[in-house]
Amino acid sequence: MRAVTGLWRWRRNPLCRATDLAEAWVALVALVLITVVAPLTGALVGFVAEDSLQRAARMEQHTHHPVMATVVRPLGRAPEGDPDSAGAHEARSRVLADWPAPDGTAHRGPVLADLKSPHAGDHFGLWTDPQGRITTRPLDSVTATAHAVLAGFGAALLTAGLVETARRLIVWRMVRRRYARWEQAWDRAGPDWGKAGTGS
Repeated sequence: MRAVTGLWRWRRNPLCRATDLAEAWVALVALVLITVVAPLTGALVGFVAEDSLQRAARMEQHTHHPVMATVVRPLGRAPEGDPDSAGAHEARSRVLADWPAPDGTAHRGPVLADLKSPHAGDHFGLWTDPQGRITTRPLDSVTATAHAVLAGFGAALLTAGLVETARRLIVWRMVRRRYARWEQAWDRAGPDWGKAGTGS
């Protein structure tokens, strides 16, 4: 908004100083950068992020495999601060389980199961890599797109914020320089500038 008000200084005015005109040019450049460059930057970052995330999602969908695991015995509730269970609305329990790898080899180990009260022999799904190591659910296309949109929006906001910060810094320095010139002019006028008859 301040960038727009700075353009008002271009109106015809005999009292308009060179610094006022310079501030108006700074405001115009900032306005153009915010309305043109910031959205283009956001779009570019969004497209690059979309391409990268979609490739990662396709790779994960090829390398992450769903398998059915079987509970050997329960190991207790998952700790509240467990990052694997954060964000999961359902109760999760730690269990010792057996599961087959995609190549057919058998694996056993402690895992988190989406079971409220697991018992030996219960089945639950989990994701593994080609070697049978437990991994995360693969990134889906919709989530990848959502992350790319957020990245693009964030880049546009960051660009606009940097442009506005640069504009404010430039104007602040111009105002400081103007005040310094005024102070020098007052010093040249002398300490008795307000007395009657001085300078006449």
